[in-house]
Amino acid sequence: MSERRMFFRDVAPSVMAFALSGVYTIVDGFFVGNSLGDNGLAAINLGFPIAAFIQAAGTGAGLSGAIRFTILRGQKRENEARACFSSTVLLLALISILLTGGIFAALSPLLRLLGAEGELLRLTADYIWVIALGAVFQAFATGLVPFIRNLGGAGFAMWAMIAGFVTNIGLDYLFVWVYGLGMAGAAWATIAGQAATMLLTVFYLVKKKIGFAVPRGRQLAGFFGAILKVAAAPFGLTFSPQITTILMNRFLLRYGGEQSVAVYGCIAYITAITYLLLQGVGDGSQPLISRFYSEGNLPVMRQMRKLAYLTGGAIAAACMAGFFLLRRDVGILFGASVQTCESVALYLPLYLLALIFLFYVRITTAFLYATEKSVLSYILVYAEPAAILVLLLTLPRLPALGLLGVWLAVPLAQMITGGVSVFIRLRVDRQIMREAAAGPGCG
Repeated sequence: MSERRMFFRDVAPSVMAFALSGVYTIVDGFFVGNSLGDNGLAAINLGFPIAAFIQAAGTGAGLSGAIRFTILRGQKRENEARACFSSTVLLLALISILLTGGIFAALSPLLRLLGAEGELLRLTADYIWVIALGAVFQAFATGLVPFIRNLGGAGFAMWAMIAGFVTNIGLDYLFVWVYGLGMAGAAWATIAGQAATMLLTVFYLVKKKIGFAVPRGRQLAGFFGAILKVAAAPFGLTFSPQITTILMNRFLLRYGGEQSVAVYGCIAYITAITYLLLQGVGDGSQPLISRFYSEGNLPVMRQMRKLAYLTGGAIAAACMAGFFLLRRDVGILFGASVQTCESVALYLPLYLLALIFLFYVRITTAFLYATEKSVLSYILVYAEPAAILVLLLTLPRLPALGLLGVWLAVPLAQMITGGVSVFIRLRVDRQIMREAAAGPGCG
C-alpha cells in the first residue's frame, strides 16, 4: 500500500468524525439559541468550557494511553500493551468520578468564576448539573475512540461518533423544542449522544479481545504517571479553545457586556469546527507517526507528517473561504439578534485570518505528542492561552483600542504561537536526527 493511500485511509475517517464532532459542538447552541434567544446562547457559551474540560480530560488520558499502547505493540511488548490499555480504562474511571464530584461540590462558585450572574447563572447551572452527572459517558466516549483508531478501526470510530451525533440531534429536537426542557434538555441530549458513542466503542474493543487485567500497584502507578505525562498535551490541545473562551468571556463582559459574549459564542462555535477538523488530521495521523517512529522508520514518519501539514493547510484554506462568504449568516443560524449578527460578520474575519497560523500549530503539536516529546508539546499547547492572557491584560487598556483590543487578542496570539511552532519543529527534527545517528530505533 502506498504511503499516501495509507495516510488517507486513516486520516479521512478521523477528519469526517471530527467534522461531525464540530457540528456536535454547535447543536446545543443551535437549539437553545433558537429557543431562548441571546440569553440561552450566552449561557451555553459560559457553561460549555466545563463540558469541554470533561471531554478534554477523557481525550488527553485516552490518546496518551493509546500512543503508549501503539508504541509498545510496535516494539512487540504485547503484555505491557495490554497492561497499558487496562491502566487507561481505570484512569478514565477515576477521572470521571473526580470530575463529577468536583463540579457538584463547586458548581456555583465555578460558574461565577466563568462570569455567570443572575439569570445567566441559573440557566448555565441547569445545563452543567446534567453534564456533570454524565461525566463518565463523556470521558469514556472520548477516551476509548483513540484506541479504536490505533487498532486500525478509524472507520468504526467515525460511525461510533456519527451514532452519538444523530442521537444528540434527535433528542435535542425532542427535549428542547418539543418538550420545552430548555438548558437541561440540551444537556440530557448531549449525555445520551456520548453514551451511544461509548457503548459502541466498548463493543468494538470487546470484539477485538484486547483483554483487561488490573496491573499490580507499582506497574499501575507507573502507567498512570506515563499516561498523565503525555496527556497534558492532547488535553491542552483539545481544551485550549475553551481556555480562550473563558478568558474572552471575562474580558468581553467587562468591556462589551452580555451581547459581546453572545457574539463571541457564535464565532467560537464556527471556528471550533475548523479546530476539530485540524484535530482530526492530527489524531488521524498520530497512529501512523507513532508506529513508524517506534519502528525507527524516519523517512516514512516524515512523509506522514508532510501529508498532515498539506491536508491541514488545505482544510484551513477551505474553511477560511467558506466561512468568510457565509459570515453574515452565522448569527442567524443561532437565532441571534440583528445587532449580534452584524457584530459577528464584523469580527469573524479576524479569526479566519489566524487559521493560516493555527493549522501549522495544531499539526506540529500532534506530531510532538505522537513522538512523546512531552515538554515541547506542553510549551506549544499552552503558549497560545498564555499569550492571549497577556494581550487581554494590555491591549484593551490602550485608549485607541478598548473593546477592539479584546477582539484582537486571539488572532495576534495565534500568530505568535505559529512562529514558536516553526522554531520547535526545527529543533525536534535535529533531535530526531541525533537519535537516529546514535543507534537503531527511536524512543
